[in-house]
Amino acid sequence: MFQNRCATVVHMQSQTPTPLRGEISVPGDKSISHRSIMFGAIANGVTRVKNFLQGADCLSTISCFQKLGIEIENDKTSVLIHGKGLHGLQPPAQTLDVGNSGTTIRLLSGILAGQNFTSELRGDASIQKRPMERIITPLQQMGADITSLNENGCAPLHIAGRKLNGTVYHSPVSSAQVKSCVLLAGLYADGQTTVIEPFLSRNHTELMLQGFGAHLSTDGAAATIFPDCDLQAQEIFVPGDISSAAFFIAAGLIVPGSEILLKNVGVNPTRAGILTVAREMGGNITLLNERSVSGEPVADILVKHSSLHGTTIGGDMIPALIDELPVIAVMASVAEGQTVIRDAGELKVKESNRIDTITENLSAMGADITATEDGMVITGKETLHSAVISCHNDHRIAMSFAVAGLTVAGGVSLDAPDCVTISYPSFYTDIDSLRRNSE
Repeated sequence: MFQNRCATVVHMQSQTPTPLRGEISVPGDKSISHRSIMFGAIANGVTRVKNFLQGADCLSTISCFQKLGIEIENDKTSVLIHGKGLHGLQPPAQTLDVGNSGTTIRLLSGILAGQNFTSELRGDASIQKRPMERIITPLQQMGADITSLNENGCAPLHIAGRKLNGTVYHSPVSSAQVKSCVLLAGLYADGQTTVIEPFLSRNHTELMLQGFGAHLSTDGAAATIFPDCDLQAQEIFVPGDISSAAFFIAAGLIVPGSEILLKNVGVNPTRAGILTVAREMGGNITLLNERSVSGEPVADILVKHSSLHGTTIGGDMIPALIDELPVIAVMASVAEGQTVIRDAGELKVKESNRIDTITENLSAMGADITATEDGMVITGKETLHSAVISCHNDHRIAMSFAVAGLTVAGGVSLDAPDCVTISYPSFYTDIDSLRRNSE
């Protein structure tokens, strides 16, 4: 099905949709994998991480901390981080390259702002367009010396570490990256630091920092951290990433005859909005074997083909599914009736402007979709048609439209298929394995 992935275009050949059947384990959660490296590096002792996501973004985080003097062993089955405590990082001899990772540059900036040395962070072309004022402003409010070396306020960033002041920051956006950046800087401040969001964003930072021993409290959409607490190394098992599972949740729901069991997926309520929306659209989804692993709720997710209908998505639901909106839009395009997505302006500042890229590509496939200032309106139809998909080097766009292609005779062509390695290196292999079970 997926031949010549190294070529410019990937052709997803299929005359009729083939059901997806069987079970898979999606890669480890990207957000938790990033944080395990960062928190392990500034903790005392050796942190062991199992099921770490071996994607390009998380490997960028490892590389940055190695340049900061942290010994990290990665044998692909587990990662060992030899932490040196809050003040054990060393001045980097070269610029820290975060690649395509917004999580790396924003969270690492919070840590570096409180060091006693100077550093510079840069990334790829996408990172140089993603807004950094959202972290520069609160860090400067704490007394940090951080500046953008780019006239657009984006990376590269220059940080001259210094002692920071505690603060209360009212974030204008619900962003776990902003919140985490400020909380991490708060570890190096002279008093408590509080971040208050419009709506609660994903809370992996709060859960994991508490597990490492940080003095941190939460109250609704507010989180407060107290400085100078010693973090202690941990044993961490990273659950499967629900943002990666979302592509198979969608595929299982919209490809006729499909039934998929997704093993060991994180179902943290601040991340699991895809489950809520899919059920509201009429999706047949069952959680099995629910349990807690390393402080995170985990379950196996059983998905069966369903007749979907439109819904409205907005408000406090958006932070829990912002990364899943591209594939939710694909679901909406083949559902009955109208789906409205609003309050999702954050889509504009992801790896691509996802409002534009979703609209562009679904329109190319014949969908009835209209972009709005903060989302889109989609009127579902029974069938789409084959098209060439412009991925804009955005991994979630590529995977979402790979899923759309599973419903289309002749499939779709992706112009940048390999960008999926950022978060899901085995994505195409996993689809192939589920399709083979129906042959």
